[in-house]
Amino acid sequence: MMASEACLTVSLKNPDAVASIVSALRHAYGDEIARLMLVEGMSLADLIDAMFSGPLAHREAVRDITDALDDFVISPELGLMWHLRYIYEDEPGSLHVVDMEIATPDGTLASKDVWLRLSS
Repeated sequence: MMASEACLTVSLKNPDAVASIVSALRHAYGDEIARLMLVEGMSLADLIDAMFSGPLAHREAVRDITDALDDFVISPELGLMWHLRYIYEDEPGSLHVVDMEIATPDGTLASKDVWLRLSS
């Protein structure tokens, strides 16, 4: 390794889920935009759209998003008490997730209001 090269290692809690997200972002937006979204951030709504437009079944996409949240910095700061809520398709008895929101003691944040960036 040359002296000017830097070696960056990121320890992920859920590497498989993050890999699935990276793949979906690359599929939906291309390599450069996906990289920018991971480093600079994206809304939870954008992540959901990318994951749902990929080849995964919705239930697998939801699981990967949920599992990977520990590897992302979430804004606004949620504090210690928060809950991820699933919004289901508007059919009686449907278990088809179409969106997510985060409930906190101070109120509920829609997916478009939650910003995620891969922790470094």
